[in-house]
Amino acid sequence: MEKQIKTSIHIQASPEAVWKILTDFKKYPEWNPFVKELSGEVKEGNQIVVKLPGMNFKPIVQSYDENREFSWLGHLWFKGLFDGHHQFKLIWQDDNSTLFEHKEDFRGILVKPLLKMVAKDTVNGFQDMNKKLKYLAEQQ
Repeated sequence: MEKQIKTSIHIQASPEAVWKILTDFKKYPEWNPFVKELSGEVKEGNQIVVKLPGMNFKPIVQSYDENREFSWLGHLWFKGLFDGHHQFKLIWQDDNSTLFEHKEDFRGILVKPLLKMVAKDTVNGFQDMNKKLKYLAEQQ
């Protein structure tokens, strides 16, 4: 079973400005309402620690393409049960603004029952983070 949660927001700032805030992980506790903490060496293939409200996990970084994309893959207990590929994508626009896409692809045998419980909070968390990122980037 596969499901996707996808949000996006238009930010009147360059991808470089948005990226600078998005990847300043030490400041997440100060501004990020969704990802409360992110630690570890963030590069492809490395394991990081991500703390969300009510959940901590240790995903593997899948992509880290400066000013463009950052993603990780996490599992609940073991692969195939409830896997999440989380992605932040920055898409340059002609006016030097950014379309920020924030999504997660879920796979596994527990996707249907678990997403019923967490989908609304997940969408709200993505949107809250997107709005705060937009606010901070547009203030610079």
